[in-house]
Amino acid sequence: MPIAPGSPDTRRSILDTAQRIMAHKGYAAVGINEVLAAAKVPKGSFYHYFASKDAFGEAMMQSYFQGYLADMDRTLERGGDSAAERLMAYWEQWRETQSLDECHGRCLAVKLGAEVADLSESMRLALKEGTTAIVDRLEKVIEQGLQDGSLTIAGDARSLAEVLYDMWLGASVLAKIHRDRGPMDTTMVATRRLLGL
Repeated sequence: MPIAPGSPDTRRSILDTAQRIMAHKGYAAVGINEVLAAAKVPKGSFYHYFASKDAFGEAMMQSYFQGYLADMDRTLERGGDSAAERLMAYWEQWRETQSLDECHGRCLAVKLGAEVADLSESMRLALKEGTTAIVDRLEKVIEQGLQDGSLTIAGDARSLAEVLYDMWLGASVLAKIHRDRGPMDTTMVATRRLLGL
């Protein structure tokens, strides 16, 4: 059943549908009409919520990171586990949700990062803000691991957080290229070594 134009759920439906489709096909390959048809939203509704495809893309990236960071926070802040256990749970979750084609919208930064960085400055900035927030959280949990004694690292927490994120992004791209989780497994081993586990 189509969603009524102007309802609070319409904008969310458009963004959620776009994330799923674009995580599979990319940004440039997907037209607005395809997203609206899949979301069962009338065509006229789009410009009620978004001034342009660029503004829509920026909103989609912001929405993606909002959900991603909320999931990340749940994993990294759960009680009872050491910082090392929480951090490794995050990487295991990454391995399961971002390495192959069927990521169900969870790998949007991996899928669209290089593509949209050259197409849209506003989307590039949304990606930069979102990925910086991920690294901030990684740095925080690494610092917690140093305090609780569950992690042992060489160097500072910020640099390690950046290196780990870069490694996992690269492994995700390679896993997609090879259609195999091997790059993720190698990165997991390297991650454990860098964290002193």
